[in-house]
Amino acid sequence: MDIKKDPMGRAIADYHRTGKAGRLRVFSPMFEKDEIPVQTLFRAYEDMPESERKALDMAKGSTLDVGAGSGCHSLVLQQRGVDVTAVDISPLSVATMKERGVKNVLEQDFFALHERYDTILMLMNGIGIVGTLERMPDFFRHLDRILAPGGQLLCDSSDISYVFEDEDGNIEYPEDMAYYGELNYTMQYKNIMGAAFDWLYVDAETLKRIAKENGYAVEVLVEGKHYDYLARITKNNEEE
Repeated sequence: MDIKKDPMGRAIADYHRTGKAGRLRVFSPMFEKDEIPVQTLFRAYEDMPESERKALDMAKGSTLDVGAGSGCHSLVLQQRGVDVTAVDISPLSVATMKERGVKNVLEQDFFALHERYDTILMLMNGIGIVGTLERMPDFFRHLDRILAPGGQLLCDSSDISYVFEDEDGNIEYPEDMAYYGELNYTMQYKNIMGAAFDWLYVDAETLKRIAKENGYAVEVLVEGKHYDYLARITKNNEEE
């Protein structure tokens, strides 16, 4: 990734260096512009939501932290003695993680990895990198390659159907929408505008169905207050 088109990486690097950052703006054709509070990307274990704490507590064996950002999850696991590798496509995030003391960091696309891991973490809506439901079978085929026998994927996502709910509680989706959780985003930090990217919010029942079709089982571990959930994904017939 070109650092001139890496708004999140620049925001993370600025906050690490100075303890403050400007606005990290998020744009989508479906919503009003939003902001990501950069300090939340640096939160300590005790400040994390229940779903993230639960996932970190369940991590075992060789662990991959996908889209690791500032490395906050990797640092918790590293301090606990877990063999953790952080991966991110952002060169500025990777540099920041190294400066913060994360020992094993890869600047790489998740879908280009070849090593096997016992635990794969995709937190903070991390499974969103799949982008669309159409890509989910490819995602599970990639898990076949990099998830060790008996391994687990711990991921969180959200059911955003509430966005389309009217005052009477009825949900009506736009006619031209393939799946309501498929979004397109652009991020901006200061004068840095990133490239548009697809992002997936997948409801638990849809995730269960697609996982089953591809030989995996999904167990919902935590249901949050904001339509979010933590799921554990394992290969069928291998769940411990």
